[in-house]
Amino acid sequence: MKKKLTLTIEESISNRAKRLAKREGTSVSEIVEQYLAEKTSEDTKWKPKEGSWTAKMLGSIPISDELKENDIKKIKEKEILKKYGD
Repeated sequence: MKKKLTLTIEESISNRAKRLAKREGTSVSEIVEQYLAEKTSEDTKWKPKEGSWTAKMLGSIPISDELKENDIKKIKEKEILKKYGD
């Protein structure tokens, strides 16, 4: 179900958005909807702000290939089988 949303933006941006929509054969509403869908998607992986402390720390701790390729449930299962057998 669609819901109406009113935005207040600079006139120059509004004009550019209308030209873009016309050029792409769509509407400003569709452009905004697609943008917001992408930004709010749960599948989108969070990334820290470039240059932030978090961004600098990200990747500073080495992660084994096993952790990169498996989720925690698979790793637990593998270790339990190793310890207790089939």
